[in-house]
Amino acid sequence: MSELVKKLEPKIIWNHFANLNAIPRPSKKEEQVIEFMMNFGKDLHLETFTDSVGNVIIRKPATKNFENRKTIVLQSHLDMVHQKNGTTIFDFDNEGINMLIEGDWVTADGTTLGADNGMGVAAIMSVLSSKKIQHPKIEALFTIDEETGMTGALNLKGGVLNGEILLNMDTEEDDEIDIGCAGGIDVTATRKYNEEETPEGSVGYTITVKGLNGGHSGMDIHKGLGNANKIMNRLLFDGFENFGLQVAEINGGSLRNAIPRESVAKIIVAKMYDEAYVFDMQEIINDIKNEYKTTEPNLVIEITKSELPSKVMDLGVQEGIIRSIYAAHNGVYRMSADMKDLVETSNNVARIIIKEGEITIGCLTRSSVETSKFDLANSLRSVFELCGCEVTLAGSYPGWTPNVNSEILDVLVSVYEKQNNEKPKVVACHAGLECGILGTNYPEMDMISFGPTIHGAHSPDERASIKSSQKFWKFVLEILENIPLKK
Repeated sequence: MSELVKKLEPKIIWNHFANLNAIPRPSKKEEQVIEFMMNFGKDLHLETFTDSVGNVIIRKPATKNFENRKTIVLQSHLDMVHQKNGTTIFDFDNEGINMLIEGDWVTADGTTLGADNGMGVAAIMSVLSSKKIQHPKIEALFTIDEETGMTGALNLKGGVLNGEILLNMDTEEDDEIDIGCAGGIDVTATRKYNEEETPEGSVGYTITVKGLNGGHSGMDIHKGLGNANKIMNRLLFDGFENFGLQVAEINGGSLRNAIPRESVAKIIVAKMYDEAYVFDMQEIINDIKNEYKTTEPNLVIEITKSELPSKVMDLGVQEGIIRSIYAAHNGVYRMSADMKDLVETSNNVARIIIKEGEITIGCLTRSSVETSKFDLANSLRSVFELCGCEVTLAGSYPGWTPNVNSEILDVLVSVYEKQNNEKPKVVACHAGLECGILGTNYPEMDMISFGPTIHGAHSPDERASIKSSQKFWKFVLEILENIPLKK
């Protein structure tokens, strides 16, 4: 299918995207894609190097008559979110993405596509490889580990780049120009617990929550989507309250920046409650499905008889952790008072693992307001500490404060209006773009973010619009031709 993708227009972008997608590049395992990009730059005989953490920088001189324009940094991240459907067999560490064409969309076969931010990377590669495009001096910055820690951006030192304007290509609606974003922080709760022998006269069940849409824990957090971890906990809470349910293990969610799509729990109840438990659960399941019938029409909740586990959680710890997860905020915490319809602060209860005497709960808290970010993080910390967890706050990164007087913003708005006969949406987003972080070491750099339309990012439903890629590429070319003169 990659060969069919390469025939799409604009061919130069889709060819580079297909070549990129043949390289395994999950977050924190970018060695192969770093090597790929280094070879790409060197094969073009361009100045190519990595910094201390593995970010790849490639420099290309200005084309004739553009030497007097400001130097442009073209920036995208090399890593991709590695999510797959539960039934899909795929090894992100060793396999390239299997792509499909469905109407106007390029998607993947049961996995994330990697258009976030592979389409941006492919566009930059297209500029670097072309001998026809007019442009000022280019510094291509390919960062690592954007999705799970912002490692590349956080560790890029000042003085490495010389550019005066940065074009980030990680925005996912082609009619939007982004001038601000949220910061984030990882909240992790852990504790140990004692396992007890399974009481005699018990029956074992497996509870499965699946079929949820999932999605981006920032951009999709306001859409009323189901969180598999919170839905599972609701079922466990009721079962414990009414039937003395005991937990053997829980495995829910995956990555912090993805809304959890699936959760599986192994539990027991006393045999004397067997029929009553199943009946009661079915009523609750019907209630939950009815609540989510609009946003999650494919939600599946199954309770099936299973092998009786040999051990279960200590009841005291179990009660505390179930109540804490119930109380932990998930979703939108506060809307922005300054920008209409913008989420200011949110949390995603992303990952829950309870097994063999150890509990791990992972959240990603986002906010465009630094103090509000820590307010919500401390709220989560408090609720988990109340049940005896040790809580760490790590990986904090700043948001990006909007600059409405940006010189490059004026350029992009003007070009967009000329090409589309309408004004673009100038927005801030609730995602974790790297611009705010990069701005800490390059405070004078003028920054903007834009990109082609991508839907379903961070989930196996991820897809990139073919028509939008054409619109995006035309936009990029004219932007490069209209970069302001050096002062």
